[in-house]
Amino acid sequence: MPPIVSFIGWHNSGKTTLASRVVRHLQKRGYTVAVIKSTKEHNIGCDQTGTDTEIYRRNGATGVMLVAPDQMVLRTPGQGKNLTALVHRYFADADIVIAEGFKHARRIAKVEVNRGEKKELLRDQVTGVIAVATDRRLVGDYVFRLDESRELADFLEKRFLTGEKVVPERVSLLVDGKKIILKDFVQDILANTVYGLVNSLKAPDKAGTIELRIQPVEGTNQPPDSMEKKQVQ
Repeated sequence: MPPIVSFIGWHNSGKTTLASRVVRHLQKRGYTVAVIKSTKEHNIGCDQTGTDTEIYRRNGATGVMLVAPDQMVLRTPGQGKNLTALVHRYFADADIVIAEGFKHARRIAKVEVNRGEKKELLRDQVTGVIAVATDRRLVGDYVFRLDESRELADFLEKRFLTGEKVVPERVSLLVDGKKIILKDFVQDILANTVYGLVNSLKAPDKAGTIELRIQPVEGTNQPPDSMEKKQVQ
């Protein structure tokens, strides 16, 4: 899964301006960059009244996807804001994901954007802040001016995209949207088992990337020990 860096800050602090410039710098260097933005607004208007997708949605479609030759647009009901799960589902092939918002996301690197002397620093309130971009005088490492988007891109590139090549995970496991860290031998066991089962199904082509989703079914997701106790009783 790609590294995730979220830009956080107070309203009108300049998060979008700075983050979008960082995206441009990284894209020009050959990286594929995806963006996920969080908003507190409801009933966001994306469809124009009378379009086919709006008609489907108005008539009760749970989700609507529009596929065009050059892009696709997906609209679904809100299902929480687990940033890691969103990246895993939609942007697993990106080199890096830049997010905006999600200040309370756990185990996510964050860049705080702070404008104005009267605004308190969020880095003292949330976890994961690795850098601050601000127009005030701050003492410390990894402090950037608001106009230093190139320098901030350099910092993120060096920290997350260059250096020793990171071997990608063979298996990624999310349980209810939470990423579970697997040791290498556990990844091998899971991968070999699933590949063996899939290849035994006589699929027309040899399996490449496999995605597996397991939904709980009543009466079948209990641990073995609890089932044994019921049988003994």
